[in-house]
Amino acid sequence: MIRHIVLTKFRADVTEETIGAIYKGLENVSKALPGASGFTGGRSESPEQIERGYMHGFVIDFDDWAALEAYQNNETHKALGAQLVENAVGGIDGILVLDLEV
Repeated sequence: MIRHIVLTKFRADVTEETIGAIYKGLENVSKALPGASGFTGGRSESPEQIERGYMHGFVIDFDDWAALEAYQNNETHKALGAQLVENAVGGIDGILVLDLEV
């Protein structure tokens, strides 16, 4: 299984409603694609408070690398990813992506 982890530093002017809409869209994409499951996302509530500006994130589990590739190539995912970049501090520099084989 592949765990897709995305952390974002959103600009201060981006509302929680905007972030929630983007995340809901990504959740819907993950539900529609074979081999994708377990979308979880939101704002950090860590008592450690060492997010270093990455206050929002989400994870999606994929059965294999092919399922992750199908997600990456999905047109709706690409459009939502562009919204993440548009709303992140410094564009793509405000986003971290990790894919872990678990």
